[in-house]
Amino acid sequence: MMGMTEFAGRTALVTGAASGIGAASARWLDAQGIGELIVIDLDRPALDELKLSCRVSPVGGDVSDPALWKLLEREGRAIDYAVLNAGIASNGEITDLDIASWRKTLAVNLDGMFLSLRTSLRVMKKAGKGAVVLTASVSGIKAAAGTAAYSASKAATIQLAKVAAAEAARYGVRVNAIAPGGVDTGIWDRAEWFGALVEQHGGRAEALAAMARDATPLGRFASAEEVAAQIGFLLSDAAATVTGTCLVSDGGVSL
Repeated sequence: MMGMTEFAGRTALVTGAASGIGAASARWLDAQGIGELIVIDLDRPALDELKLSCRVSPVGGDVSDPALWKLLEREGRAIDYAVLNAGIASNGEITDLDIASWRKTLAVNLDGMFLSLRTSLRVMKKAGKGAVVLTASVSGIKAAAGTAAYSASKAATIQLAKVAAAEAARYGVRVNAIAPGGVDTGIWDRAEWFGALVEQHGGRAEALAAMARDATPLGRFASAEEVAAQIGFLLSDAAATVTGTCLVSDGGVSL
C-alpha cells in the first residue's frame, strides 16, 4: 500500500465512478487519504452510495457531452490525479452492427475519453504535474469476434494514452493506460446471456468462475479492487518514471 501522505490533500477525478472499477478506484484513493474526489457518472444518485470519507464533489452527466467538461474547466478545479474509466460495453458482428450502435459506443468510450483527458491535461499543464490512467481493455489488444465497436474504442484508448504521454511529459504529467481482462463487475449482470449462465451453473459466482476457467490461463477473473490497486500504482510515485505504457492485467488472456 502506498503511503497516505502521497495523496493527502490532493484532488482526484474519477469518471464512471458509480460502479465497478471506477467505484473501486474512488474507494482506493479515499483509503490513501486523498483530499477531494470529483466523481462523475451518468447515474448521479449512485454516486451518493459510495460512502467516502474525503470531500466529494459528485457530478451527474454524460462524459461524451462537451458542455460537462466546459463547466468543469470554467470552475477552475484542481486535478492532481485522473482515473478516466467511464465506458459502456457492446457486442455484435460487423455485418449486423448498425451505425447508431457503433456511434454510441465510440461516443462514450472514445469521445468521452478524449474530452475527460483534454480537461485533465489542461489543468495539469498549468500546475506542471499530474498523473492520469485511462481504462482500456484486453479487447483493445486481442481481437474477438462480435466486439468491433468496443474493441476499436479500447484500441484507440491505448494509443490515445501513448500520444498524450508524449505530449504531456514536457510539463511533468504522466499518462498510462490499463487493459484489464475479465473483471467481476456489474457489467456481466446487464448481459442477457449471462442470466442463462448463472442458472446453468447455480449462481453468479459459479458462472463467473466457469467463464474464467475457460477463458483465462490463470483460471480466474480480477476483482474491481485488484484493478483499482493497479491503477493506484500507476498514479503513485512508485511509478514516477512510468509513462506511455499500457499495463495488461488480463490473467494471461492475451498470451
